[in-house]
Amino acid sequence: MLKTLYTRLALGLLLLLLMVALLYGFISFYSLKQYNASVNQEIHRNLASNLVADRNLVSEGALDQAALRDLFALYMAINPSIEIYLLDLDGTILSYSADPAKIKRNNVSLEPIRTLLANPEQYPVLGDDPRSHERQKVFSVTPVPSADQPEGYLYVVLRGEEYDTAETMARGGQLVALSAWALLVALVVVMIAGLLVFRLLTARLTRLTRLVEAFEAGDMSQHPERTWRSQRPVIKDEIDYLGATFDDMAQRIASQIDLLREKDAQRRQLVAQVSHDLRTPLASMQGYIETLKLRRDRLSAEEQASFLQIALQEGQRLSRLVDELFELAALEAREKQPVLEPFPLAELVHDVAHKHIPEAERRSVTLTVSGSRQLPLAFADLSMTERVLDNLIGNAITYTPEGGQITLELGESDGQPEVSVRDSGPGIPAKDLPHIFEPFYQGDGEGNGGHAGLGLAIARRIMSLQGGDIRAENVQEGGACFSIRLPVAASGHH
Repeated sequence: MLKTLYTRLALGLLLLLLMVALLYGFISFYSLKQYNASVNQEIHRNLASNLVADRNLVSEGALDQAALRDLFALYMAINPSIEIYLLDLDGTILSYSADPAKIKRNNVSLEPIRTLLANPEQYPVLGDDPRSHERQKVFSVTPVPSADQPEGYLYVVLRGEEYDTAETMARGGQLVALSAWALLVALVVVMIAGLLVFRLLTARLTRLTRLVEAFEAGDMSQHPERTWRSQRPVIKDEIDYLGATFDDMAQRIASQIDLLREKDAQRRQLVAQVSHDLRTPLASMQGYIETLKLRRDRLSAEEQASFLQIALQEGQRLSRLVDELFELAALEAREKQPVLEPFPLAELVHDVAHKHIPEAERRSVTLTVSGSRQLPLAFADLSMTERVLDNLIGNAITYTPEGGQITLELGESDGQPEVSVRDSGPGIPAKDLPHIFEPFYQGDGEGNGGHAGLGLAIARRIMSLQGGDIRAENVQEGGACFSIRLPVAASGHH
């Protein structure tokens, strides 16, 4: 019942209106009571002094007791809402016009009397009601026989017991009924208006909820046909902003699901390729070792040494492949982050070239470095860049035939230091060239398009992390060319 926002808002509005009604009733009752008391006291503030003057209560400077008794009798008969009391200077009640059986006080507080006499304009001032120990009422008072020679006070309670009874009846009668009906009608009108406003406000939230439910129930990989922007193209408030944000989120979720599916397909393919690449050297090692075990007594020492050498080479190949797998995984997970620093790329290239010259000479391949050493300082990770150069030069040596040439060419591209590794091998088949940096890509060609492990995938990832780039192309004279370009350091040329 209370699950919808509209129902909760309606219930909240109802409770709020009830609280407003109670507060309004309390404030209205209190204000009306204070207002009536103020008006009553203002109208009758001179009543006590007028009674003394009109009824000749003071004769020859003294209070006429007979005239006072006549006054009590008269007002009890013609105006029972007014009660008259004679007090001494201590507030003790000496005589009164009320029913003696209902008088509960022997004296009244003089503090309100002094307050009103000191400032007749201050009202309402409430004094003690002789008929009750708790109740206070408005009053009129005057010193008797005179203000110059006071012997007591004429204390007139303006709202006596008869008035209270009449007021209680009126309050419980037609006036209260009319006020209650007026308040009820006002609350009903406000409630209906509030519900209509809430309906208008929550209608768009309901539509947005349906869009979310439809997207959740459907194929999240499909971009939603119905969008919030198609219904409300202009963002006017927070609800429109929320709807537009949901549209963007739904688009991203669909795109991410597509990407996850693509990544999952690549992962499956990668697992299959890794399994194949790991199984090949492992099977080769196992085969040669089993042969040694079964035919060791029939094989010559040279054959045994050859078998062991082949098994060792396959083990080394397997070890390199596992190391490359871990390295690529660490790079993809960003566990290995480059430490960027400025360094001269030309010096690094010469150092790496000297390291590979012995291997090139064993294969009868010429390895040279050309180009200017005056290059801008590179801003990259020195060891990671060396790892890339090792891979490119090692691949070039592997695929360059005897008598071939490998050239490391230094230069600049768009103001950034660049080095190209150019070989005289068979080159890369055109259909394999776009995929050469993909992990475990198996080309059909005999040259560079064949499988070369994970080195090129690692090289591309390293260059991406450093903010550089790597590219491969075939040269017109024959062979392949791999080029890397690094960000330039702010310090300028070296």
